[in-house]
Amino acid sequence: MLKGLDPLLSPDLLRVLRTMGHGDEIAIVDGNYPAETDAKRLVRLDGHGAPRILDAILSVMPVDDMVPEAVWRPAAYLDPKRMEPVFEDFTAVLLKHEPKQKIVPLTGADFYNKVKGCFAIVASSEPRLYGNIVVKKGVIYP
Repeated sequence: MLKGLDPLLSPDLLRVLRTMGHGDEIAIVDGNYPAETDAKRLVRLDGHGAPRILDAILSVMPVDDMVPEAVWRPAAYLDPKRMEPVFEDFTAVLLKHEPKQKIVPLTGADFYNKVKGCFAIVASSEPRLYGNIVVKKGVIYP
């Protein structure tokens, strides 16, 4: 155990977060997502929901504030305006850690391609459909 760190931040996840550079992206995906197939680097956090994992990651990782878009989610049922409860949970977590950031919906293949391009994927046990999110790492200012 370490002081001040969310216990959900496993050694594997901390290593990935530490090795990511500014502009690298990390995806948190639901239990249905083909994480093993798409991941360059895979961290499994089975037994945990995606919003809880996002909360742990954002407790130590800054979101990129040098670009117009730095957080993405899938468009449920190909409708970018549709707000699923899991999206509301992601929004609450983002507001807690990075209140100036917004979540941008991506439709179909655009979201899948975004995940495939990520530095790493964190596989959750999120049971809700579309419980996926991608975050671009920012910098720690001096």
